[in-house]
Amino acid sequence: MNLFVIGANGHTGQQVIDLGLARGHQVTAFVRSPEKIKLHHASLKVVRGDPHNVDELTRGLHGQDVVVSALGVRPPQAFRPHSLVQECAASTVAAMTKAGVRRLFLVSVAVLFPEKGLRFTFFRWILAHIMRDHGIAEEVVRATTLDWTIVRPPRLVDRLGESYRAQRDGLPRNGFSMSFRGVAAFMLDSMELQTHVREIVGLAK
Repeated sequence: MNLFVIGANGHTGQQVIDLGLARGHQVTAFVRSPEKIKLHHASLKVVRGDPHNVDELTRGLHGQDVVVSALGVRPPQAFRPHSLVQECAASTVAAMTKAGVRRLFLVSVAVLFPEKGLRFTFFRWILAHIMRDHGIAEEVVRATTLDWTIVRPPRLVDRLGESYRAQRDGLPRNGFSMSFRGVAAFMLDSMELQTHVREIVGLAK
């Protein structure tokens, strides 16, 4: 398949590229700073572009089969008001509609699940701005007729391993963390098997 990755310089985006290439897919990395992509591969194309820009996205999306949006805001800005993910979700779905691409994966956050307990109360407080940004992004995506999958992982860590547990509309039991690579593996599995279309899926190791 032809896989288009937005946020390709981030931890999850890098793993999507690596695993996508390993599985024989054609991968396009859509990034503001192409020089940050150090990987060279015959099946990897790097395109400079702004994920806010519908026209640039549309040009890059022609001929693509699947879009993965793995954008996020890093600390310290993550703990301040921001709107990156929601703004780029809007431009992405507009560009996909114009380009005729239907399959979309959006990486969101597990704190949007209504889990109970002190742990989740604390994280909802500390991640309030992230929750708001991703929550609005999800609303944007869910309002479309696209074949979307919203992925809600818990705390992500940089470790080896592609294992994951997936649960529709909820976080797997004791789902406190998982690897960036596991998130990438889930999305590629779902893409290849054509599962979890128009579903919100919680992930955990």
